[in-house]
Amino acid sequence: MAQDFINEVTKALKQKQYEKLRRIIQIPQSPEIAELLESLDIKDSLQLFRNINPKISSDIFSHLTLSKQIMFLDYLNEKEKKILISFLSPDDRAFLLDRLPQDLKDSLFLLMNKETLDLTKNLLNYPKDTVGRIMTTNFVAIKSNWTVKNSMKYLREKADVSDSIDIVYVIDDKGKLIDDIPLTRLILSDDLSTINDIMDNYFISVSANDNIEKAVEIIKKQDINLIPVVDSEGILVGMLTVDDLLDIEEQEATEDFFKIGAIEVTKKNKNDLTLNIKEASIGLLYKSRVSWLSSLVIVGVISGISVAIFESTIAETLALIFFLPLTIDSGGNAGSQSATLMVRALATGVVKLSDWANLLIKELIVSLALGLTLGAVVSIIGLLKGGLIIAFIIGLAMVLIVIVGSTIGMCLPFVLTKLGADPATSSGPLITSVADIFGILIYFSVATLVLGL
Repeated sequence: MAQDFINEVTKALKQKQYEKLRRIIQIPQSPEIAELLESLDIKDSLQLFRNINPKISSDIFSHLTLSKQIMFLDYLNEKEKKILISFLSPDDRAFLLDRLPQDLKDSLFLLMNKETLDLTKNLLNYPKDTVGRIMTTNFVAIKSNWTVKNSMKYLREKADVSDSIDIVYVIDDKGKLIDDIPLTRLILSDDLSTINDIMDNYFISVSANDNIEKAVEIIKKQDINLIPVVDSEGILVGMLTVDDLLDIEEQEATEDFFKIGAIEVTKKNKNDLTLNIKEASIGLLYKSRVSWLSSLVIVGVISGISVAIFESTIAETLALIFFLPLTIDSGGNAGSQSATLMVRALATGVVKLSDWANLLIKELIVSLALGLTLGAVVSIIGLLKGGLIIAFIIGLAMVLIVIVGSTIGMCLPFVLTKLGADPATSSGPLITSVADIFGILIYFSVATLVLGL
């Protein structure tokens, strides 16, 4: 069905049936139209965009990638940009401006009327990663002394203003939130009943200054699709929808993946990397990776120095070199596994900083079991390759290396969180490199002690 619709739109565009385009394209098709616009060249995409109802085209615009949005803003004239900005929902408008280059952002500010400008700047004044930064102010509220009949009439009149009326908010004369009522309850209630008669005085809200992660936890726990946002005095100032959170969650998850892969994400390159990697420049991709790789080279040099310390041990028993990559890699791999589990657990709130002691004990037990298992396997190979002494050395070293690597992988995310840094920074390459250094020292120290060198 979706493909048939896209084919119809494409055909109408080619035949310049612009009236038909305005008739058949509606808001529910916004994601499909946005995808079509991404695939068209600038001439055809502009022609299509300009022949869609402004309210619908603004919704489509919010689904476009940042690079496409900037391209459109470069080609649209001042009047078109003014109409577009005015029809964007407050949260989409703030989200867009937050990512645009400063010169383009300033030019759009000049096109806004005072009310829109004040509203937009108010949202942008909230700290990053707070609810107020991404909430929408497009909501409808009713009073507790209204009748159900009057309330339903008001909701019908204001339906286009609100991003959602599935839940109806009730406020007092000062604008303070006092309840939220499902629309179904309103519909099923007697017309002459007052809102106060059907209220249960139970609602869940978040503060505009709350961290976004807190809002995510509440929405997941309560299994709701939207939540009201209040200020420090309880005044209803907006609402937060699941789709607002999904946009942020996707961006944050992508950013974390880059960090785990030792790719530098800065304020300057964040939008281009996380939202537009396909069109990111070679220079940007180079800069985002070179600093981490250079740092890891230095760590690698330390590993080389560690090997040099044990030259006499290596010269005495060359068979040890054969098992060096095997044992060292196992420590790095075990550490990466532990780090991945901890980073994810911390990110989802399943694990708190106060849990580190219990998790450390658990990790030591698990890593001991893993080390004994891997140690037994490599000991058999060592016995065949170098005899009983070699088998004992690599078996014992494997146990210790896996324990140490796993412990490093588990503890580093906690340490970074305690210091206020992103635990995702404890990337796989970083964990592996650190575990390599400890692994080399452990491996050759065990060999030196056993061989009596």
